[in-house]
Amino acid sequence: MEQEELLKVRTPRGRETIGILQQRLGASRMRVACLDGKTRICRIPGRLKRKIWLRENDVVLVEPWEFEGDEKADIVYKYKQTQVDWLEKKGYLKGIEDLEEF
Repeated sequence: MEQEELLKVRTPRGRETIGILQQRLGASRMRVACLDGKTRICRIPGRLKRKIWLRENDVVLVEPWEFEGDEKADIVYKYKQTQVDWLEKKGYLKGIEDLEEF
């Protein structure tokens, strides 16, 4: 129980939103269904390319671009399973059931 309290989880700040990786497209690009109801083509920035390894159905933190923000975004962070459980418990993943239907 105490370990759950000490768990640090990065929550969305500013324009960031949480999404589920639907499909890998190649060339470090993926299709992500975001909790704001939009599906975006996301890329992994060069500084994170070797640090983040993603699979389908991973929960990620996405930051939309300033230009074409409804269609494109950068993947900023990948959540681990314990962090996903914490986010669900705290209510950050409301509406995630709707995304998994697609």
